[in-house]
Amino acid sequence: MSRILFVVPPYRYWGVELIGRWPPLQIAYLAGAAEGAGHEARIFDVMSRDGGTFDDIRAEIARFRPDVVMAYDYLPVTGAISTAVVPAALEALRIAKEEDPRTTTLIGGPFPTFRYPELLTGGPGSVDVVLRGEPEETLPELLAALGGGRLDEVKGIAFRRDGEVVATPLRPHIADLDTLRPAWHLLDWPSYRYRVEPKGRMAAVLTSRGCMMSCSFCSHRAFWRGDWRARRPAAVMDELRLLVDEYGVEFITLIDPYPTKDRARWEDLLDRLIEAKLGVGLLMETRVEDVIRDEELLPKYRAAGIFHLYLGAEGSTDAQLVSLNKGTSVDMNERALELARAHDIMTEASFMIGHVTETPESIERTIETAIRLDPDIAVFPVLTPMPFTPLYEALKHRVRVHDYSKYNLATPIIEPYAMTLDEVAEALGRCYMRFYAQKLPRVLALPDGFKRRYMLSALREMMKGYREHFDAPIPHGMARLAS
Repeated sequence: MSRILFVVPPYRYWGVELIGRWPPLQIAYLAGAAEGAGHEARIFDVMSRDGGTFDDIRAEIARFRPDVVMAYDYLPVTGAISTAVVPAALEALRIAKEEDPRTTTLIGGPFPTFRYPELLTGGPGSVDVVLRGEPEETLPELLAALGGGRLDEVKGIAFRRDGEVVATPLRPHIADLDTLRPAWHLLDWPSYRYRVEPKGRMAAVLTSRGCMMSCSFCSHRAFWRGDWRARRPAAVMDELRLLVDEYGVEFITLIDPYPTKDRARWEDLLDRLIEAKLGVGLLMETRVEDVIRDEELLPKYRAAGIFHLYLGAEGSTDAQLVSLNKGTSVDMNERALELARAHDIMTEASFMIGHVTETPESIERTIETAIRLDPDIAVFPVLTPMPFTPLYEALKHRVRVHDYSKYNLATPIIEPYAMTLDEVAEALGRCYMRFYAQKLPRVLALPDGFKRRYMLSALREMMKGYREHFDAPIPHGMARLAS
């Protein structure tokens, strides 16, 4: 049996951990798979430690003396962002090799799944094996095969042999997701906090995996091969009870990209949540068309504990939404936000900027659209071509940034025809200031209560991050929030 250390490297950037720190759910799943096969596993999450560094990883490797060290291309805040953490993950694996060259180093996730030749042949040679695709069944087989010369028999991996890259066939997806058990007991729970009032311990849960939608910028469809599978509502409830009762969790993010696809299953889960009265706050993301579909179910959303709903509005015009293959319209975005507000659900919407056809005028239109649609919270991600998506292939002639650590939705990567990257970065700051300058007076005018305290707390965290990320002054009326 092996000693395996799962490392979450110290990658940090504005927006990644803006309002809280989430546990590394995919790492917890992998550690559970390793323990289930009889191996000794440890999770070392430096990303969620205040002031955590690569030196901490080096010290932990010296203490634990693992046989295997594994990192994953995954940001805990969302499964939709990949690639940005890869350079930090490679540095952690390099340190493992430096400490003991006999250590086997592994990496998995969306970017490694598709760009494995780059990881196995470029850089410092710190990766021994890449896990491709869904990893929980692959990892135990790989650990059993290491040292035995049977790597060819393990589906879903890539490795070097005699200077050549060998990739085995991808394995089928796991038929029953409820057979997987995250190693919750290996996490340092005090590290995972939601920073927005009323604040509290935070967990992340997947009730489904995959997405069959075709948004050109997202990693989900490519990584999950257009598949969507769901867990049984009863099993999800068992996990939620465990997190609340045993680990003292107060907020849970349903981190699925598309938890509501199956309406009957979704209503079953809502009914179980209402009956259970867990007393936990739920945050989630879904698609605007499902919010519209579920107009009659929205009272159940709120009764079930869902108080924060994230929607990918993304475009200020229908033409933009078509170019991104969103399958929605601006009118649909507006209707979904109206419905959520009418049922006292806090709304967060994203409006992308940085399209290849972007102009100063189109960014002004995006700001005006965000103000008109009036979500409680607006975010303005920069359109980022993950290097294995259709978007990257279509726009690679305009890609100007090749440092993967900057593929974080907050750094311009694509140079528009009519703007420079610096101009896009400046416009990004303007989006936030324009939106929140008109939002703050209305928040301050709210009667004292949950919404006012929640919004002021969220705005405070955003302004703190803004001051650190942008080289621009905070307007006087908002400066006190960042103090």
